[in-house]
Amino acid sequence: MAQLPNGFPISEFFSSSAYFFKNPFSILRSFSNLHDHRRPSMRTPVKSFAEEPKHPKLVLYTTSLRGIRRTFEDCCAVRAILRGLHVAVDERDVSMDVSFRMELQSLLGKGRPLVLPQVFIENRWLGGVEEIRQMNEAGELGRRLEGVAAQDPTFVCEGCGGARFVPCSYCHGSQKVFVEKEGRKRRCDECNENGLVRCLHCCS
Repeated sequence: MAQLPNGFPISEFFSSSAYFFKNPFSILRSFSNLHDHRRPSMRTPVKSFAEEPKHPKLVLYTTSLRGIRRTFEDCCAVRAILRGLHVAVDERDVSMDVSFRMELQSLLGKGRPLVLPQVFIENRWLGGVEEIRQMNEAGELGRRLEGVAAQDPTFVCEGCGGARFVPCSYCHGSQKVFVEKEGRKRRCDECNENGLVRCLHCCS
């Protein structure tokens, strides 16, 4: 009986080939029975982003106005200390948005004076300039900030350049939008009193 070079009978080769031509899906079924033990099962639970541990937010209430030199310098000092510890800071400039001033006053309480800067971990007060300086000098501040989200101190947002605010895309900073149904302009509801909105790239 004629054979192929590998010793397989020619008659059996043609009979098996004819079978596959008549039943093309049979070869697919044969491959489906193979199981690669190295490949993880699709039923293996995958950890979602929602299950990842969330870091508490560090919030710094500050001002960019230089009207009161001491206050401005204190804000810069606390910002530098926090940046040196490589922690992410949600900086809220009360001179850029009046809602931040109202928010801070609510957190401090009506009986306490509004003195800047002020640092919070979520809604828990951490301290003002004196408390932050003392904790930093004693080496306690780093321990108190354990678990807070980290950030490269050289990071500069490409969206706002570090200003944390951008002109409103609806009114372009004019604070006015035209309402066609009313045929007049009205106050824009999307921005603050300066025609600005928080940068979505670094303040989301």
